[in-house]
Amino acid sequence: MAKATVTKLKTRAPVAVPQSQTDCAAQIKKLGDVQRELARRSADLNDTIAQLAKAAEPRLQALQAQAEAATEGIAVWCAANRETLTGGKGKSANLITGEIGWRQRPPKCQVGRGMEADVIETLKALGLEEFVRIGESINKEAILASPDEVRGVKGLTIVTGEEDFYVQPFALAAPTGEAA
Repeated sequence: MAKATVTKLKTRAPVAVPQSQTDCAAQIKKLGDVQRELARRSADLNDTIAQLAKAAEPRLQALQAQAEAATEGIAVWCAANRETLTGGKGKSANLITGEIGWRQRPPKCQVGRGMEADVIETLKALGLEEFVRIGESINKEAILASPDEVRGVKGLTIVTGEEDFYVQPFALAAPTGEAA
């Protein structure tokens, strides 16, 4: 039996298009009103979230400390009893209420602080250049500074003259509460 496919069509909300300069000015005013209301509501929401987070912080910190202490105690007991828990051959054990285990981290390479230049120099001196990465990339800033020099290079395009439309409703600066 063939499966029917359903195609979703994207529909946009109807857009009010101004019919005159006066309509356009009125719509810009309305946009400014909406943006200010959005900013007020967002600020109120952020204030509420900050108050809730501040009120919950001491309890969350206490719970975090309890969790860390419990984990540390469990780790100590499990390390002391690892052979019995894993049967000497596994890396994990099921303890009815949860699983414990040990994971081997993958190897990693660390270079001492401030030692990178010395390590690179030593690797080169020992003939181990394959362990030194040399990267190349296109310097777009230099190209934009001298576009005539690279004209005609296949695959390279300098885009100019693009413009974006913007609307910036006028707004008064919010009072700061300080005496002038």
